[in-house]
Amino acid sequence: MTTAGAGSWPIPPLFTRLVDDTSLLRPKAVGPGVDVVVGRYLAARDGRLGELVGQLVCPISRLPVLVSELARVGPAQPVDLSLVVDTGLGGVPKALSTVLSRASLLTPRTVETAAPPDVDAMWLERVSEFVPEDVVAVVEPRRPTDDDPRSTLAWLDAVRRVAEHGCAPKLRAGGPRASDVPLVSDVEDFVRVAVEAGRGFTVFGLRRVVRAEVGGLMQHGLLNMLVAVARAVAGADVRAALQSTDPAELAAEMKLLSDRNVDEVRGLLARCGADPEPVALDELAELGLLA
Repeated sequence: MTTAGAGSWPIPPLFTRLVDDTSLLRPKAVGPGVDVVVGRYLAARDGRLGELVGQLVCPISRLPVLVSELARVGPAQPVDLSLVVDTGLGGVPKALSTVLSRASLLTPRTVETAAPPDVDAMWLERVSEFVPEDVVAVVEPRRPTDDDPRSTLAWLDAVRRVAEHGCAPKLRAGGPRASDVPLVSDVEDFVRVAVEAGRGFTVFGLRRVVRAEVGGLMQHGLLNMLVAVARAVAGADVRAALQSTDPAELAAEMKLLSDRNVDEVRGLLARCGADPEPVALDELAELGLLA
């Protein structure tokens, strides 16, 4: 568990360790270097709003460089790590062995992998065999890029199978390409399926605090997702929450959530991966959500 620095501010439970840093998933040609990401992550984690910071997400192919950089800087506490499989499932045991052998630098929390469109129980069982019991297996059934309703239904069935098997489903909600950004209807369907299954899930690629246009593309927002989950639990209008571009309206609704509501939301929406910056702390503070 991440512990904030001595001068840290308490973060409301709705946001505690919610936002992962996914910067290392960006292509090396356009993304920041490992040294930059590590420095920024540690400064945020050990800073006054450190309890907001979740895991550092790293593809297995970049793990050796990450370990070297952490050994160089010597973090005050181990970094909570999410390993993303980009070299095949066969590379997971060696990667976990590397992480576990450097316990002063890293603590494995999750292992994330993409799933084939026809993911079945046998494939999911293979994933489970590679992932220790105290590490969460996160599986991303790839969302179809066409408009074929049958493909969408097959994707949602895969999400349901992942949850029923005991893994955490993952949604890719944003990115630099139009195909990276799902329709509001697709996000709504994913949220409803995950909530119905009662399984914690993660959302990757949130590029804004609130839904907005970035580089000519509408990108989904962190607050939209939180309110959408709360509404899904309550049987309310999920789509309207995802479509909203009004930060004050979303923030006001979030402030009305009871302690029980917050526990329900975070029991489902376990983690959000923010990109390209870890999280807009100032914007959340200005909305009165970190007080």
